[in-house]
Amino acid sequence: MSPAEILATNLLSPVVLAFGLGVAATLVRSDLEFPEPLYQSLSIYLLLAIGLKGGAALSVTPLTVFVGPAAVTVLLGLVTPLTAFAVLRAALRMDRINAGALAAHYGSVSAVTFLAAVSFGEATGVPIEGFMPALVALLEVPAIVVGLLLARGAHARPGEGEGSGSWAHALHEVITGKSILLLVGGVAMGWIAGKERMTPVEPFFVAGFQGALTLFLLEMGLVAARRLRDLKEAGLLLVAFGTLVPVVHGVLGVWAGTVAGLSEGGAAVLGTLVASASYIAAPAAVRIALPEAKPSLYLTASLGITFPFNLVLGIPVYFALASIFGG
Repeated sequence: MSPAEILATNLLSPVVLAFGLGVAATLVRSDLEFPEPLYQSLSIYLLLAIGLKGGAALSVTPLTVFVGPAAVTVLLGLVTPLTAFAVLRAALRMDRINAGALAAHYGSVSAVTFLAAVSFGEATGVPIEGFMPALVALLEVPAIVVGLLLARGAHARPGEGEGSGSWAHALHEVITGKSILLLVGGVAMGWIAGKERMTPVEPFFVAGFQGALTLFLLEMGLVAARRLRDLKEAGLLLVAFGTLVPVVHGVLGVWAGTVAGLSEGGAAVLGTLVASASYIAAPAAVRIALPEAKPSLYLTASLGITFPFNLVLGIPVYFALASIFGG
């Protein structure tokens, strides 16, 4: 498949078109709005579904196959916030607190971007390892911890520093927040139940998955378009950071996944994970531990810049790179 065909496949997929519809609805000031209970229900369904599918696949995966990608994923979760922090401090001259907050977001992961990457792989016929959701859970926490440490400096202790919040509270928020709880809990449930016992719930969690994801991306389009209003304050340098740094991280993730023995599709999805930016777990932790950090920076960058970029252009690029590295 040529690069043009890969891009067209992504742009014309229902999930990306739904995202575009949400953006358009906000720009034309439509009254389209998702009820909060529906948004919460969709997010719970999607997170639990990917956890269950990943756990079921993990139950039949030999440990020797999983340990390499898992180790590489944790390592990437430690390295990427460091690179993001270095760029923000050196190129953007950003203060330590906000640079650390952004580093936590860009080292962590967007589960919705992961879902879009898996959907793209299915649409293009590229096989992906079933245990990839387990890597989502592994990538979430380490980067947030590293980002908070960077924000406070090498000599700061948890809970100390001017304006700092409670580290214990922040880490509790990350670990018990719905994204981690549902992902890890779903993986555990799927692993314990195994593939055969998952059969009765497959019609609900598998057959309806793409439809729920399409609805969720419609809502994400509405939300992301609202963040575009903050781009003026964010500045062109932050826009460049939100597009270029994810590509660098994505290339690193695809290469590392290939070295770790993942298939072409698995390496592409790992690259997408590393290139994404969290806008659920990381904001919750940053809000508590770094209350002085500016949401207009970290939310605009992760949700208003990087998420749309990866959804429209990044994912096809990472799959194309995986094809090159794998060849």
